Amino acid sequence: MYMNKIINCFCIILFISCSDKESKKEEKTQKTTKQVSEINVKRIVFTANDMMKFNRSKFMAKSGQKVILTLKHIGKLDKKIMGHNLVILKSGANLVDFATKAALAKDNGYIPKNSDAILAQTKMLGGGESDTIEFTAPAAGKYDFICSFPGHFGMMKGKFIVE
Repeated sequence: MYMNKIINCFCIILFISCSDKESKKEEKTQKTTKQVSEINVKRIVFTANDMMKFNRSKFMAKSGQKVILTLKHIGKLDKKIMGHNLVILKSGANLVDFATKAALAKDNGYIPKNSDAILAQTKMLGGGESDTIEFTAPAAGKYDFICSFPGHFGMMKGKFIVE
């Protein structure tokens, strides 16, 4: 009888020990999977200011990579006066043509309605505001990005390079 209790206790301890090892193994696998998926994420932060400037004129990602892009308007002026956004145009889109149409689209945040030229865009921001967008990097190539507020694209533009 005493021996049966010892065997039962031993079996319970063995079961708990094995369950704990399996739990830790599963947890480790989940962490590894998360780390691998985070490797395939490109995080980029842009700033725009009251002097009509982005803090960078290019950024890069790999084709198929998830891109998390944050635009921060670090100026103080209202978006009606010095609004900024970041619009990434599709390959082959005419930058000047798009910017000209955008300047006439005040009621739509300076984004032409029904435009098929846009790959990704943030919302129009005023001083102190920010916006974050997520998208998947397209096929390898060079893509233009601009601020579509009227007159800004001349100074606020750059290249998104996809490898």
